[in-house]
Amino acid sequence: MISVACLTKGSTSDEAARYLLNGHGADIHYSYHRMIADVFLSTAEGKTTYSIIPIENTIDGSVGLHTDWIVDEVNLPIQAEWVYPSIQNLIGEANELTTDGELAYDRIVKVLSHPVAMAQCTQYLKKHIPHAELEHVGSTSEAVRIVRDNPGRGWAAIGQVSAAADNELAVLETAVTDHDNNFTRFLLVGSEPFTLRDSQSHKTSILITMPEDYPGALHQVLSAFSWRRINLSRIESRPTKKQLGNYYFLIDIDMSLDTVLLPSAIAEIEAIGCQVRVLGSYPSFKYTASE
Repeated sequence: MISVACLTKGSTSDEAARYLLNGHGADIHYSYHRMIADVFLSTAEGKTTYSIIPIENTIDGSVGLHTDWIVDEVNLPIQAEWVYPSIQNLIGEANELTTDGELAYDRIVKVLSHPVAMAQCTQYLKKHIPHAELEHVGSTSEAVRIVRDNPGRGWAAIGQVSAAADNELAVLETAVTDHDNNFTRFLLVGSEPFTLRDSQSHKTSILITMPEDYPGALHQVLSAFSWRRINLSRIESRPTKKQLGNYYFLIDIDMSLDTVLLPSAIAEIEAIGCQVRVLGSYPSFKYTASE
């Protein structure tokens, strides 16, 4: 049996996890947590095989807190990545709908959701429910549960269809995100290699810390990839938290570490005094609606 730590049942993370893992001949047990720290610690402490981590979103970009956990707090290699659509819906009591099935916006006095999900629906909220109080909670599924537990108060949540069904609430309006191309990139982290699915695409993620007394080090790092024609899909700087102005660089590379070119590029980078840490070399999966 494979055990997986994840944010709460009915969240986007839950749906994304089931997209990747279910239906591939394995017995999957899900361990749900309210806080991302508890998700990480569940696997770091050996209670679960993997953790499901949302790491990047089309609208909001990288999730810095989750990145910092991978880099600074736990030693959990990346075993897979995949992309899943983050489709948010307005969820509440069915009596918020009029007799003809239309949503009575004036009946809604408060909207609850995770801050990331809320940010993805900013224009919708401003246009249709500008009078409503907005409240951030730990997850979209928690927001749905709070609305369920407070009937008759005119509260609504932004969350997933599955969470509405689990809590016997109505989907008042579907797809309320401001952009149609709203996707979230997820990471599967843990000590065991991921073998349930095969992919033709592979990536390697590395962390590079520059030498302090080497002007032009970043240029030389990028040159090591450039002249080998190695494609970088992402490069991001994050503070080392040791000294103001000190940063490390996270780089995602569209290549497996098993190739000839990538290890030689890393060796060249290390030769100029950079520290290189491999965060994982893993299969990459694209979302297809048919799955």
